[in-house]
Amino acid sequence: MTSTDLRALRPEEWDTWYRTFELAFGGVPESDEERALWRDVTDFGRALAAWDGGQVAGTALSHPFRLSVPGGALVPAAGVSAVGVAPTHRRRGILTAMMRRQLDDVHAAGEPLAVLCASEPEIYGRFGYGPAAYALFGEADTARVTLAVPPGTDDTEEVRLRLADPEESLAECEALYARRLAARPGMIRRLPHWERLGVLDPAGERDGASPLRCVLAGSGGELRGYARYAVKPDWDLSGPKGAVVVRDVEALDPAAYAALWRYLFGIDLTSAVRFGPRPMDDPLRHLVSDLRRCGLRVRDTLYLRPVDVGAALAARTYTTAVDVVLEVGDDFCPWNTGRWRLAGDTGGAACERTGDPADLALGARELGEVYLGGTSLAALAGTGRVRELRPGALERATAAFSWPVAPWLPHGF
Repeated sequence: MTSTDLRALRPEEWDTWYRTFELAFGGVPESDEERALWRDVTDFGRALAAWDGGQVAGTALSHPFRLSVPGGALVPAAGVSAVGVAPTHRRRGILTAMMRRQLDDVHAAGEPLAVLCASEPEIYGRFGYGPAAYALFGEADTARVTLAVPPGTDDTEEVRLRLADPEESLAECEALYARRLAARPGMIRRLPHWERLGVLDPAGERDGASPLRCVLAGSGGELRGYARYAVKPDWDLSGPKGAVVVRDVEALDPAAYAALWRYLFGIDLTSAVRFGPRPMDDPLRHLVSDLRRCGLRVRDTLYLRPVDVGAALAARTYTTAVDVVLEVGDDFCPWNTGRWRLAGDTGGAACERTGDPADLALGARELGEVYLGGTSLAALAGTGRVRELRPGALERATAAFSWPVAPWLPHGF
């Protein structure tokens, strides 16, 4: 470990601190709009700076999020972000020191979960983070792919579409997003200023696309869904071949959801719709006529680790009744190590330390992977990372930890 001073960031140090973070991620300065937003969402009591004399050698930050978990509860979760080490100070233990301090602080604050978006997945496994949510990305060939939409999708009294200014419609779109939170694990309740992320649109980063646009789907005077997108024009000798670049699509019912996608697929002078991240179980997969022409790709998006095993497992509900003793190993947060009895069902759960014989053995990282229900215990057992110690325990626990809705992180942080 290099000799550095690791302490909370002061407001007057933010510009120096952020320049080091930008440097760690390639050194391309962000727009003034982006920098202003990230400063606005910085909680200086939760921002760490590693100083080497007058130079910032490392940066780390956490946001006081509430994360939707199976059962619909919004659980305190530290949203780890802005983690970077100056190129001159790599491999000196600075990252480990920041992770150590950060998780100690999160534990002391009583937040049972920590989450992050990993720039490189292999970095964070050793700190107990596992991939808990995945997403679909794709580009649909709209010249060949059609949509099979449900009844009520036509532009009638049931669903009406209208264009809106992204800024002027922001408040009502945010209200709809808030209504969706409890329905899907992995979504984050947005703190003040975070709503700006959805309409951030620096002109220098459009890559030839139009300014951000918004279309609203309504019924009976009530907003039922919205989509934000841009159009990137393109032409060749055969004619127009532009692309619709989709940022957000949210809806409260199937008709509004399908109507928004049909609108996006039908925009004039375009032949492709680029989308992502979308949930792994996104209904779009079942609306399109040809999945092969949608260029689907899967990517890990949200990484999670239990900071307090007992509180974390008690905070969610379980698909079937479960009564299982877990032998948990956690070298980086040793207060989690030991045996925990989890008992719960669809109505709630309790998780306490126990001296009873263990039924399953696993690490904190594995608990993070299965916590939101997107990865199964049985799948991890197939890799040897979860061990069944009592016959039959794995099958029952796998069923209990599963969830009918795939976890999804709508945006990074």
